This record gives sequence, structure tokens and C-alpha cells, in this order.
Amino acid sequence: MTIERFHTTARMSKIVTHNNTVYLCGQVGSGDSLSEQAHECLSRIDALLSEAGSSREHILQAIIWLSDMSYFAEFNEIWNAWVPEGHAPARACGQVKMARDILKVEIIITAALKT
Repeated sequence: MTIERFHTTARMSKIVTHNNTVYLCGQVGSGDSLSEQAHECLSRIDALLSEAGSSREHILQAIIWLSDMSYFAEFNEIWNAWVPEGHAPARACGQVKMARDILKVEIIITAALKT
């Protein structure tokens, strides 16, 4: 069973594939608002999934961290518009202390490869 790693540094890989499964490192975005950060984060996820040979329709699980649960409804609007209808993944969302105070959202994705 082959494990492939892409964009690897001493600390992490942005993409790891194994057994037709894609694992993405946590993605964040820039900007001052949750909306700006979430849209950029989801755009980065799209690019990494595409590079790995996957897509939104193949997401198995999403783990979403918000810096404040007061963003939950706003984030859900953005998320619901991004996830293709009929392809909602298993999902968890919680509040955490982010690595940098400016960050409002981080998303970790596990997806299947397109076959």
C-alpha cells in the first residue's frame, strides 16, 4: 500500500493519499472577516482536492474549527452554498483557540479519490 505525500516540509504535508483516500492538512484563509477567511479556505481546499484527484463531491469528512461559535450560522451559510447538493460529508464543528488570534476558521478534509 503506497502512501504519497505532496508539498511536504519537515513539519507536515499539505496532501497525503493512501488507499484511495485523500487527507488534507488544516486549511485557513486570510482576511479580516469570517466570510473572507472561509471563502479563501474553501478555495484552497478545492485546489488541493483537484491536485490530489478528488473533488467536493468526494469529501468523506470535514472537521471545522471556529474561533468563536458566534460565527456558526454565518459559516453554515457559506458551507451550505459550497457543498454540492446530495454530497454532504460527515462533519464536526467546534470552537477552539486558534494558532494565531486573527484566524477565525480552519477546516480539515478527508476525501475519496475519484475512480
